[in-house]
Amino acid sequence: MLKDNGISGSMSRPGCPYDNACSESFFATLKKERIYRKSYVGLEDFKRDMFRYIEIFYNRKRRHSYLGYVSPVKYLMRYEAVNIA
Repeated sequence: MLKDNGISGSMSRPGCPYDNACSESFFATLKKERIYRKSYVGLEDFKRDMFRYIEIFYNRKRRHSYLGYVSPVKYLMRYEAVNIA
């Protein structure tokens, strides 16, 4: 399926999820919060939904533990308020 759509896969060494921990965490979250909860009509429906989830929700609104459980937008606003005068 990946090759059919011009996508190359990337894998860690067997038994070493820490090789790519950031990606492992992101994709686990993506699957749990979005993919497993929704049915898709086709590839275009899937692509549209992934774009909306990642670009509109995940990267802007979703609270992230590594940011102190605030959204990236709020984190940036706080950072700028403190560091840019």
